[in-house]
Amino acid sequence: MNSIQVNRLGKKFGDTEAVKDVSFNVPEGEIFGFLGPNGAGKTTIINVLCTLMSPSSGSASVNGYDVVNQRNEVRRSVGLVFQESTLDEYLSAEQNLLFHAYAYGVPRDVRLQRMKELLNLVDLWDRRKGKTRTYSGGMKRRLEIVRGLIHHPRVLFLDEPTLGLDPQTRRYIWDYVKDIRKNENLTIFLTTHYMDEAEHCDRIAVIDNGRIVAIDTPERLKDDVGGDLVAIKSSDNENAVKELAESWSLETKVQDDLVIFSVPRGDEFLPEFVRKFKGQLLSINVRRPTLEDVFLKLTGRDIRDEEVDEVTQLKQSFKYRHR
Repeated sequence: MNSIQVNRLGKKFGDTEAVKDVSFNVPEGEIFGFLGPNGAGKTTIINVLCTLMSPSSGSASVNGYDVVNQRNEVRRSVGLVFQESTLDEYLSAEQNLLFHAYAYGVPRDVRLQRMKELLNLVDLWDRRKGKTRTYSGGMKRRLEIVRGLIHHPRVLFLDEPTLGLDPQTRRYIWDYVKDIRKNENLTIFLTTHYMDEAEHCDRIAVIDNGRIVAIDTPERLKDDVGGDLVAIKSSDNENAVKELAESWSLETKVQDDLVIFSVPRGDEFLPEFVRKFKGQLLSINVRRPTLEDVFLKLTGRDIRDEEVDEVTQLKQSFKYRHR
């Protein structure tokens, strides 16, 4: 069963086409990631799926509910963690959670037990009485994830869940997310432009300029790059390029004084290559392709971390939300 189904979805802000003919499905229980630069359309798609925006074209359903015609049902069945914190910092963690549970109609006895279970899961039970303005960035993010789960949603949307956090805190957040997925039997849909974060996903959709350019598991996407990447430096790189082409039938490129090429199973290729190479090797390195390499191959450039004009985007959102 699919938790999310999207068919030829499009979204325009005036003359700007932010999302272009996007289609994909997310099976129940999957961690599904949107990998792409800022401004690629990731947040816009989440906003449409969570009914915060109306699509300009196409259709989408979440948990079997149409995002246009069954908005209330969609909203009751999902949890959402935004990029920016939306906690009331003058309230305690407990007060933030109880208010949210009350707004979703969670019975009092259920919400108290639910709050305790989830806060224990993310190691915040002992800090539940503290004002959230005293929390660190990582603690706030954990609290927001708990808030998004307190009404028992079937799908949790995480929009750049570790944006702005240090690497160690990001790892901790992911440990909590994986535990929550296991304990809650959740479908998790996340957006990110962090390559290491995308590795946690069962499948990834690479998105750029409002279009999906590839969908697959992280490993299969990396395999499609063309094998392991080998970089050598020799005493004569020009002759090395010639030898690699003539003796090994390999296409190469020279970058930063290194000769770079790709081969299947690089660890098996290197011993024979070192024995037979006629030139003088000064250095050699082999590595598996990364998702950065995947993005580069699919789009022709490195993933961008562009500054986004948030004021302009918000104005567009409010102006065109119901068109």
